[in-house]
This record gives sequence, C-alpha cells and structure tokens, in this order.
Amino acid sequence: MKKWMMAIGLGAMLTLGACGGGDEEETTSNGDGANTASVDAEAVYAQNCAACHGANLEGMSGPALEDVGARLSASEIEEVIRNGKGAMPANVIEDDEEITAVAAWLAEKK
Repeated sequence: MKKWMMAIGLGAMLTLGACGGGDEEETTSNGDGANTASVDAEAVYAQNCAACHGANLEGMSGPALEDVGARLSASEIEEVIRNGKGAMPANVIEDDEEITAVAAWLAEKK
C-alpha cells in the first residue's frame, strides 16, 4: 500500500512540476518594434556605465545622459554602446539583450 501511495505522490509531483512554468522570460517592446527579454536595464547601467556617465545620468568623465532619448533613438543609442563614440570604447556591455534593454531604457530619458 505504501509503494502505491508513494508512486501516486511522485507522479503528481512530476506532473505538477512539469506544468509549473515560471521560467519563461517576460518580453517588452524596445520602441523600435523589437522585443527584449526582461533585463534590469538600470542594474546593467549601474554596473557598466555609471562610472563614466554618473549614477543619476548626470555625466562625469562621459557626457550626461539625462535627456539622451531626446537626442538619440534606441537604435542609435544601441549603436553607440556597440561601437563606441569619442572616448567611449566599443562593447562596454557585451550581452546583446542587455545592450538592447539599456538602449531602450535610455531612449525613454527625454
């Protein structure tokens, strides 16, 4: 009897575990019609960009980005992140999803 109950319990756990989901990534539009996996753009910015552009986008050794979205589109910002510009080196952020997310987040700053 115990083996039968354990088999039912194990089967239920496997079935429910397989249907649990929760691992899917939420997607959002980046303003250019492309979807991006949910990435914490602010955290990526803080880790990779804030040392030069300031924690509050105020600018330091790099220019201020407080209103960068008024000057550049998300795709233009993404191009700068990928290729660099002026003293900024290329590929400061290496992950494509992170680049897209940060560019979309910065494009909202107007």
